Parts: sequence; structure tokens; C-alpha cells
Amino acid sequence: MKTFVCLIALICAGLAHAGNVTVAAAATLRHALDEISPRFTQATGHTLKVAYGSSGNFYSQIKQGAPFDVFLSADMVFPQKLVDEKLAATPVVPYSEGRLVLLVPHQSALKPDGSLKDLAAALKDGRLNKLAIANPAVAPYGMRAREVLIQIKLWDALQGKLVMGENIGQATQFATSGAAQGGLVALSLAIAPEVAARASHSLIPKEWHQPLIQGMVLCQAGNPAAKAFVQYMQTEAAREVLKKYGYDPVLKP
Repeated sequence: MKTFVCLIALICAGLAHAGNVTVAAAATLRHALDEISPRFTQATGHTLKVAYGSSGNFYSQIKQGAPFDVFLSADMVFPQKLVDEKLAATPVVPYSEGRLVLLVPHQSALKPDGSLKDLAAALKDGRLNKLAIANPAVAPYGMRAREVLIQIKLWDALQGKLVMGENIGQATQFATSGAAQGGLVALSLAIAPEVAARASHSLIPKEWHQPLIQGMVLCQAGNPAAKAFVQYMQTEAAREVLKKYGYDPVLKP
């Protein structure tokens, strides 16, 4: 009986200290965080409230005072800007490396060819009407897509045929909804079950663009639950989920 009472007391104490974490997360993380969130709650008692969007837009919102506790960016640049402008409580911590893919709906005239040779051929023979990418002005995956298209000398030729999503999630919707014949999107979204059921994908050579190292910062120093989440994202449990969704680990020097 005494043991039972002590156990109840420990549970109540844990709940009393449970907190909430408001997270601004790159759209590429949606499916991974759907799995990480309940695991984090189970491990710590804290709960997550996550908003998804483009990293550039979140940077602007945080700069203007948006009350996010943690910023999970799709690159290192936007969180580093917050650090440089003294709007972050910690240095930038890299948590994963993303990959870019060509995503092609099953009924598309395009082939899921990561070399993009078929994309070039489709541009010439008229099979390609629209190609979806995220907006390079605010979305790191859009920036990398632009770098790829410049690398293979198709950027200029594709002007007028690009459908730009506000973030990588919207670009993925364009690529699978019929608004485009395909898109350059995040591997983490392409392998999500609801997307994989409708489309095929092929990896783009990572040498064709700058690395997609993704970083996070703590925005609000006074929230213990937020600190716990930043720590949890560096655990093996979180890394395993990220790996499941196609993210590569970031090797520490």
C-alpha cells in the first residue's frame, strides 16, 4: 500500500511539473513530429503544440515577436540569423540532414528519374506543363531545388512552368494533386504513406546542391519544457524516428 501511495505521488508530481512547448517547425517535419510528439510526452510529461510552415516565414514571425518556444528550421541559416540578432536563447544545434527527391504521381507523364534526364526530355517534347517546388525566397528546400535546376541548366528554361508552394508541404500537395506533373520535394514527405500511395520518387544527387543540414534553436529561455524538447531531439529515440523518414544523422566533429 505504501509503495502504491508513493507511486501515485510521483505521478502527480510529474504532472504538476508538466509543461507545454510551442514549436515552429519546417513543413518537411510534419510526419516525423507526428511520431516524436507522443513519445516526447510519454518520456517527459510535456506536450507539444506544433505549427508547420516555411523556415523563412517563421524566422520573420519570430523576429516580429511570435511566441514560439523552439524553432526547428529546414536549414542552419534562418536559426543562425536569430542567434546573430540575439533573438535566440541558445546556439544553433544541427539535428538532421534532409534529402531532395523528384516526386512523380503514378499517372504522370514524367518518370521518377533522379538524374532528371527525363525531366529535360519532357521539357523539350511537351510532356511537362508544370513542376512544383517550394518558394526559394523562404523555403530551404526550394533554395536547394533552384540550385539543382541551375546545376543541370534547366532553371531558365523552366521559368513559366514552375508552381511554387509557400512551403515544401504545399509544393508536395501541388506535385500529387494534378496541379503539376511532379515536383522537387523533401524525401521525408515523399515517403509518408499517404504520399507514397499516390506517387513515386527518386533521390536527387546531394552533390548537386548545398547540404540540407537542419538546425534548431531555443527561442524562450524560461520554459523548462522547451529545454527538455531541444534535448529530446538529440536523443537516439528521436534520431530513430527521423531516420525512418529519410533524414540522415548529422555527424559531430
